[in-house]
Amino acid sequence: MIKYPLMRSNFCRNDLDAVIDHLKQDDPILTSGSHCREFEKEWSDWLGTKYSVFVNSGSSANLLSMTVLKIMHPDGGEVIVPPLTWVSDIAALIHTGFTPIFADIDPRTLAMDSSEIMKKTNKNTRAVFLSHIQGFNGLTDELLDFLKDKRIPLIEDVCESHGATHNDQRVGGFGLMSNFSFYYAHHMSTIEGGMVCTNDEEIYETLRMLRAHGMVRESSNEATAKHFHQNHPDLNPQFIFAYAAYNMRNNEIGAILGRQQLKSLNKNNLIRSRNQNHFLSKINNSVFQTDFFVKGSSNYAFNLVLKEKDDGLMNHLMQTLENNGVEFRRGSAGGGNQLRQPYLQNIIKAEAWKEYPFTEHIHFYGMYIGNFPNLTIGEIDEIVSIINSAVQ
Repeated sequence: MIKYPLMRSNFCRNDLDAVIDHLKQDDPILTSGSHCREFEKEWSDWLGTKYSVFVNSGSSANLLSMTVLKIMHPDGGEVIVPPLTWVSDIAALIHTGFTPIFADIDPRTLAMDSSEIMKKTNKNTRAVFLSHIQGFNGLTDELLDFLKDKRIPLIEDVCESHGATHNDQRVGGFGLMSNFSFYYAHHMSTIEGGMVCTNDEEIYETLRMLRAHGMVRESSNEATAKHFHQNHPDLNPQFIFAYAAYNMRNNEIGAILGRQQLKSLNKNNLIRSRNQNHFLSKINNSVFQTDFFVKGSSNYAFNLVLKEKDDGLMNHLMQTLENNGVEFRRGSAGGGNQLRQPYLQNIIKAEAWKEYPFTEHIHFYGMYIGNFPNLTIGEIDEIVSIINSAVQ
């Protein structure tokens, strides 16, 4: 029986009451409507970007951002991406015809190491697709200056790191585009959902069309609509498809939940960070890594990483956690080193995972444990006691 899950319910009574009130109307709108638009605006205001586009998942957000990049670069090219991330980041590159180029991680942030990224860039680099892992800030000033100098776009995956900051600015506002997930287990939830954010008006209008079958009527720019209407007088203006695109719209119920949850996000993130600091201060620092770069983090989950390779200890630790009802995920984000996954084996060279030692260490000797706002300090102490008992 699981006593300490990865996540307890993300929804409170007020969240559910807001949905019920909407459904009680005589003829409630359920598809994308005014609540979706208001959620987009409120999210942009919270993040500090000009535009946000609400979609049906974080994975869809990833695919939309890569589709925009493909429109910018029809001939494809290379995109630098981490081997420690969720599958949809890399799958989005494959689906849009880009070549993934991998850079190993910084063990203190679990994001790509800035120096490794810079080594991998060349004339074929079309973007750096950086994942902020487990609530940590993965940016450095050195990387941002380098990308600006080389005119290489940054695309941020912030699906696990809502509210993390770099230089007191929320991550997700530094890149050409950024992607968020509102999946059940994340910092806030719309059940399923995601957001693509940008400060570029043209990209924003393209995202709106790509989200809804590529339809021109989804653009909010009158000049864009006029251009297509004048160039295609033989088509019904309501059904002009500018792109071979997708249906990735979300709905009013998700937006209502998002608007409600956003009200508590900052407060909940403070609790998450408090919990993380307490956890790291209590686990056995002679056995486990505790020197994570926590400045600006908005912790998603407790990371438990052995300092040294020890298969026997790792197996004993996992068995102890299972026996005591502590849920965990070995390998951290996305199950560890993506280069070991079957979907990449015909794309990368044989045993390519060996070239990424820090990711490999997390794959075999790292895991995460649930952290959430209603986890108490007393419960954290009990979890820590279970962990430390396994290594004594």
